[in-house]
Amino acid sequence: MPSFPLSPFGERLSAPAGIVSLMDDLGEALNVNPDILFLGGGNPARIPEMEQAFAQALQAISANPEQLHKMLGVYQSPRGHEGFIERLVPFLNERCGWSITSKNIALANGSQSAFFILLNMLAVPATANTPAQKIHLPMAPEYLGYSGQTVAPDMFCAHKPLIELVEGNQFRYRVDLATLANTQNVAAYCVSMPTNPTGNVLARSEVEALQVLAAEQQVPLILDCAYGAPLPGIVYQEVALPWSDNSVYMFSLSKLGLPGARTGIIVGPEELVEQFVNANTVASLANGNAGPALAEALMAQGQLEPLIQHTVTPFYLAKRNHMLGALEQALAGLPCRVHCADGAFFVWLWLQDLPISAHALYLQMKAEGVLIMPGEPFFFGLDAPWDHAEQCIRLSYCQSDEVIVKAVTILGRVLRKAYGA
Repeated sequence: MPSFPLSPFGERLSAPAGIVSLMDDLGEALNVNPDILFLGGGNPARIPEMEQAFAQALQAISANPEQLHKMLGVYQSPRGHEGFIERLVPFLNERCGWSITSKNIALANGSQSAFFILLNMLAVPATANTPAQKIHLPMAPEYLGYSGQTVAPDMFCAHKPLIELVEGNQFRYRVDLATLANTQNVAAYCVSMPTNPTGNVLARSEVEALQVLAAEQQVPLILDCAYGAPLPGIVYQEVALPWSDNSVYMFSLSKLGLPGARTGIIVGPEELVEQFVNANTVASLANGNAGPALAEALMAQGQLEPLIQHTVTPFYLAKRNHMLGALEQALAGLPCRVHCADGAFFVWLWLQDLPISAHALYLQMKAEGVLIMPGEPFFFGLDAPWDHAEQCIRLSYCQSDEVIVKAVTILGRVLRKAYGA
């Protein structure tokens, strides 16, 4: 087979990336051993009530020729499914205290796709005369899916957090605002909330301080709420989403149970949203209609918010509590701390003074039939290696309670051997 020359763009995007290599490895392991205990991925859990609601909405649309044609047979406007956007405006205004209009909202084919466009719109590579304007991550660890998205390499600058020890063998990362105040050459600030991988939710004071900092730098603050409030609502405490003229909020339908529908939502200043719409139209022509059509149908029937409040959030809260209980029992006596799990569906473990690397632990666990996520890939963008990164792992609690207990029990055994306990 011939090997075709690639452009710099092609070489950059087709090169092995952290998320690609890891997902390939996880996918291969699952195909080789379908019985493997899978605590490593980011796929949402199957929630029967949500599947039933989506099925009923789909059946109703399918029974209406006009609605079915609108979902499958036409391109929507460049901004996205207009009916869904019109429903989103009052939904977000009422729950977030905003005063936005449809001009502040655009849809995309998944938030990953939206981030590819947005980050490359903002990040500016270095030239012979000017330094790079980078995407600054206020707090590592951060979502590793960002890491390979910029066309130019080395376009992220991550900042170490402050570590606050919390009673009950917990801890919390805090934004080091004093260090951030000295940042230069910023294209944008970006933070996920709840954070993937830690489940951390920023305090209102932290969000407002980042908004002030971004305003002073005259750059956007991107808040990735793919797991967050009010949609899909996988948060277990009150969350503040203050509006500002330089803030961009990103939402997704994936974690409601529609990852295959690929629906991302961007909410921000009118001018930036319009620029995003133009770029997204060039890249995608039009957005998919299935996810927005299903969500709009649930909103029209007054079902979406009750499903979030009474089904999605309680489901994951119970899963979180089950995972924390299993960890407390399996890791008793070991020098392990759990990050305060405010939201998303992950538990982030800090294995203090771990004698092996997190990646080595990942390989040992895979040999034992358990898949976890090692912490190192989530610390991209730091200016120097940090040993803390090699002491952390991420666990998903989207599997059955039985799988969680069995996997965590094996983790405890492997860790006791590693620590010599």
